[in-house]
Amino acid sequence: MDTITEPESEHVVFVTEDGVPTGETGPKLASHHADTKLHLAFSCYVLRRSDQALLITQRALDKKVWPGVWTNSVCGHPAPHESLPDAVRRRARYEIGLPELEDLECVLPKYRYRTPPFNGIVENEFCPVFVAWVEGDPEPNPEEVGGWRWLSWPGYAQLLADDEANVSYWAKDQFEQLKDKKPFSALG
Repeated sequence: MDTITEPESEHVVFVTEDGVPTGETGPKLASHHADTKLHLAFSCYVLRRSDQALLITQRALDKKVWPGVWTNSVCGHPAPHESLPDAVRRRARYEIGLPELEDLECVLPKYRYRTPPFNGIVENEFCPVFVAWVEGDPEPNPEEVGGWRWLSWPGYAQLLADDEANVSYWAKDQFEQLKDKKPFSALG
């Protein structure tokens, strides 16, 4: 599949409550609004092998959806007919400049969420959650990422518990389901 880099050319895949594609797609940016239809997405948590630190990213300030918010390593939407693992790898290359994800694994295959409105936009996603490992630092695309840092898993838990921290809804929600799953349950 060709690398899709322009948000205006990307399409989301609409799905049923069980994550089954309906056969409908819509332009990515135009599909996110106050009444966003359920669509397919993914989240990925990237861990550094040397110290098991988690890469977190801050969404660029000019993004339409959840600008400036700190979140997990990389999120995105598969293109029509693109597998989720291929979509994770494509977005990791484009968004955070990590061309090689090792041991990519889906840890929450049926994760689904709907956010409260944020700047008038509701996220409504069937969003399998992945984990992957890397050795080096990211080289983020500034159009996608405003900041990044490595945190220990306990440090990430503290960030999520801080009511003053500007953290994504889905990062907080996913943490509750991830904290007792491997590899996260073994991170110190």
